[in-house]
Amino acid sequence: MMANETAAKSTKSSPTPAVEPESKLKILALHGYRQNGDGFKSKLGSFRKFIGKHAELVFVTAPHIAPPLPDSEAGTEPDPAQRSWWFNKDDGTFKGTNKNGPAIGFEDSLKLVEKVWKQEQCCGLLGFSQGACFVGLLCDLSARGMTSIKPEFAVLSSGFRSGSLVHLNCYETKVQIPSLHIYGEADEIIPKEMSMALADTFTDPQILTHPGGHFLPAQASQKQTYVEFFRERLQFHLEAQEIENATAANSILVDDSGPAGNGVHDDDDDDDDSD
Repeated sequence: MMANETAAKSTKSSPTPAVEPESKLKILALHGYRQNGDGFKSKLGSFRKFIGKHAELVFVTAPHIAPPLPDSEAGTEPDPAQRSWWFNKDDGTFKGTNKNGPAIGFEDSLKLVEKVWKQEQCCGLLGFSQGACFVGLLCDLSARGMTSIKPEFAVLSSGFRSGSLVHLNCYETKVQIPSLHIYGEADEIIPKEMSMALADTFTDPQILTHPGGHFLPAQASQKQTYVEFFRERLQFHLEAQEIENATAANSILVDDSGPAGNGVHDDDDDDDDSD
């Protein structure tokens, strides 16, 4: 009898420990046209300090090298440090205000960010200029189940709607996740009206304006907005993780009870304990 009891106990798997919740948000950061991940990280030094208690940024570099500037000397080689997520002009360049053009290389960039998103286990998106345009597209694609990226929130600085023909149907339904939209009143590269139009594709967008031009501001006057936004996002993220862990723990208890409720289950069930 004692041997049978011992055998029964040995076949019962020990409860899988709950996964410790992440203490910070992990956010995929997408740079602008003719930028790269390292340069974008350098530019956001003050911003990263503001949000460092609540969030960590994961920087990725676009896969496409931008061509030399139009006023470059003949024979100038492309600068590998100047990157683009896609090109929306037939000459293989990009301009935010261009309409009804192609989206050359977009699918390659989509595959890249999907890979990094999964590897880094990110939960939010941040983008600047072309990167913010990309973030807007990713949010829409996610809502329609057309990408593996599932952002909980998004931050878009100097963003705009893509004018590429293949993207024109991406803004028919409003995105239902929390979003912070940042733009400069004096932005001459992406006029504020374009950023406002992108913000209008989100439900209840939070707007932060500044008197400057084409950059993501990180001054004392913006700090409170950033801190409060990311603190709230972290709170919701941790609460969701707690619910997920509790659900997983309850599932394990149900599995451990066995089909007859005697704490014994078949060998085939052991693999399920790791889910």
